[in-house]
Amino acid sequence: MKLSAPIYALKRKARRASRDSRIALNEALDSVAIEEGYSGWSLLAARHAATTPAKKLLDCLRQGDLVLIGARPRQGKTLMALELAVEAMKAGNASAFFTLEYTQIDILDRLRALKVEPSAFQNLFQFDCSDAINAAYIMQRLASAAPGALVVIDYLQLLDQNRDSPPLSVQVSALKSFARDRGLIMVFISQIDRSYEAAKRRFPDRQDIRLPNPLDLQLFDRMCFLNNGSVQMHVMPPGA
Repeated sequence: MKLSAPIYALKRKARRASRDSRIALNEALDSVAIEEGYSGWSLLAARHAATTPAKKLLDCLRQGDLVLIGARPRQGKTLMALELAVEAMKAGNASAFFTLEYTQIDILDRLRALKVEPSAFQNLFQFDCSDAINAAYIMQRLASAAPGALVVIDYLQLLDQNRDSPPLSVQVSALKSFARDRGLIMVFISQIDRSYEAAKRRFPDRQDIRLPNPLDLQLFDRMCFLNNGSVQMHVMPPGA
């Protein structure tokens, strides 16, 4: 049975219903599942677990890849990045989440919204919301990370916020080399310029990525753009 929207979009709908109607999240999830023709959320999730956009994307990634997930606000980019982290942990790999946007409680709540109990992955999940986050800090924190670990950086533009840090292009290049040397997968959540909303295109693309300072987008191996519950994935060709 085909869903009306991707799993992450349905979860976002359930969270909104839970908040607006003041009902338990599991009740809201079951209600959404019933609308999709299932008796409950657990059955819906089981039937579609292997076909989520996050699972499809992760299956295409290789150690050393840099991935960009871009979308306007409230389109599910953070949730999709967390789903990638969860899929990596299910496969026995560690994951790390670097952010200046969320607290640890926020992220733990979002994991639970994904029907994931954080304690099940307590030895695999690393969270960091330090004000010192930049490329050098990330590499220092990941000095002992094992190959196959998936790293989420929320978001790309935060690396460009500290005037004492190297230029964004230098930082991303350093992270690219680090990821390849250590066999890591790095996922950058990215802001999309507000001008996209007037462009009347179904999905944003690389030209819509908000870049206050220059950055060679060829450093990324794949890009994933979200809009209105749909996902579009791109493989970056050499010399793009």
